[in-house]
Formats: sequence, C-alpha cells, structure tokens
Amino acid sequence: MQIIRFRSGNQTYIGQRISDSIAKVIEGDLLGSYRVTATQKPIEKLLAPIIPAAILCIGLNYRAHAAESGSEIPHHPVLFIKNPNALNDPGALIELPDNSTQVDYEAELTIVIGKTARKVKREQAMDYVFGYTCGNDVSARDWQRDKTMSGGQWCRAKSFDGFCPLGPCIVTKDEIPNPNNLAIRSILNGRLMQNSNTGDMIFDVPTLIESLSSTMTLSPGTVILTGTPPGVGFARKPPVFMKKGDTIRIEIEKIGALDNAMR
Repeated sequence: MQIIRFRSGNQTYIGQRISDSIAKVIEGDLLGSYRVTATQKPIEKLLAPIIPAAILCIGLNYRAHAAESGSEIPHHPVLFIKNPNALNDPGALIELPDNSTQVDYEAELTIVIGKTARKVKREQAMDYVFGYTCGNDVSARDWQRDKTMSGGQWCRAKSFDGFCPLGPCIVTKDEIPNPNNLAIRSILNGRLMQNSNTGDMIFDVPTLIESLSSTMTLSPGTVILTGTPPGVGFARKPPVFMKKGDTIRIEIEKIGALDNAMR
C-alpha cells in the first residue's frame, strides 16, 4: 500500500494513494490501529509522508561511496542525526543557504519504524519496520568538511532548514520483501548522477536496526536514512554542487520519485 500525507481543502490528511490525484482517507493511528475509509479526497499538495519522531542517518554505508570519499570501510554503522527542522516535502523548494556554496544531494532509502524497537536482534528486525520512503540527505559540504567553518560537523552541515525532503509516499513493507535489492538513482537537471542498488550497502536494513536499537530506543515514526551510493557532487571532478534553479530527483525502485528544486 502507498501511504501519503496530503493537503485537500485546507485540511491535512493521511491517505492511501489510489492515483496521482486521488487518495482514500485513513482514520486512526497510522503506526497503531487504523483503517482505510471509503472517503476519497483530491490530492492538492503532497506533504512529507510522516512527521518523524527522529531522523537518524547512516554515513558511508555503500562500499563504492566510501571509496569515492577516500574513507575506509567502517566496521560499525556511522550514525549522525538531522534536526527536525530539516524535514521537507515532495515538490517543495530547498532554500540554498547564503553561508554555503557547496550544497550536495544524496539519494537514500529511508526506513520508517512502525513499533518501539529496543535491543532488537537482526533476525526479528524486519518485524519493526512499517515501510519505506525516498530521502534526500541534502548536505552543505563546506560546513561538513571545512574545519575552519564549523569543525567538520556532519550534523550541523546536514540540518539546515529543509535539508531532508522525504516522499513521495511510504510503501508498506509487504510490498518490498527485500529492501536490499532496489535500484536507487539521483538525477540533477535531467543528468543521471547516482545509479546503484541498495544491495551495495555495507550494513543492510536488519543490521542497521539491530545496531541502532542496541543503544537507543527507536520510537514508532523514527526514520532511518540508510546511506547514499556513489556519484555525489563533492566527489566528482570537477565537483558539482546545486545552485538556484536546479532540480533534483531521487528515484527508488518500488517506491517512486522525490522531486525538489533549489531557490
């Protein structure tokens, strides 16, 4: 099932998308007890499909991306966190900061946790997944990598307002039996930049849930951005950074496309 959050008639709804323009309204707790009603509403504006309880992100989780970054393959998942203000909607504008000139894109499969996970074993990890969506881990590389600007802080570089578009929908896990075999791409102004498969992850989805839940409780609604494949802008020669008027599309097999433009 494709689940969206959307605006219709000045109201916000959760719904099951049945076409590009129509959704059936969902009543109840999406991460608890809910039902899909017969009521249909026009989709006037897509919103991020969930307001996350937390935004957890994994760095250097694709072998080829670690190589292009000049980094060693990590022995354990590399965790950083985005602030909630980074959340952004499908189709929304991403504001380019006036104090960064190196804004980059990162296509990422995003896990949506469906129930409280604490000290979960890998073998049971998938029981805690509600579904998946597309994420774009937008990053100010100068703030991330230039120690004269911010000390090389990943969290700060990736937590600018609007730097975490999610969407266009959550696809429930029953429709994606193997999240580690999905084509994943990013397309900048029509140019293919990243073209990989989630099978290149160093730490697969169950391993990430086991690792993260070993030291923190993952609340329902937590989203986990699982890392990005090779082809990011800063690693290119010459580097490619996003500028005013650019459009970026994230595509993940079985989920759909997440589009945003720069302003």
